[in-house]
Amino acid sequence: MKRFYAIGFALLLAFDTLNLVCFKLAGTHALPVEMNLAWALRVFSYPWIYGAVVGYIGAFVTWMSLLKHAPIGPAFAASHMEVVSVMVLSYWVFNEPVTPTQIVGAIAIVAGIACLAVAEGDEGEHDVVPA
Repeated sequence: MKRFYAIGFALLLAFDTLNLVCFKLAGTHALPVEMNLAWALRVFSYPWIYGAVVGYIGAFVTWMSLLKHAPIGPAFAASHMEVVSVMVLSYWVFNEPVTPTQIVGAIAIVAGIACLAVAEGDEGEHDVVPA
């Protein structure tokens, strides 16, 4: 089951990250924003918008599959790892600055997920199954 969680959360992270980065790329390529048909056609003329749709659908399907089996606390927390992955990719791909506050926030997110995972694992070890 741990392998299922690891693969599932890795897929969720990948799909969520794909979604957000592709939306950023689509938006950047479609500038300036105008509320007209020409702008909408410009948005849909770039492949990035379709990558965002694939990422969104993939994340939704993966999330629904994980919710069938994963404990909700760690699952909900782990579903927010894309904040960290998008921050790292934004720095690398878009040359966006990363502030010390963002780094502390990323560390807090990862630490919180780790604490929830450890706590959930400890609960599972102490469960008593009646004979």
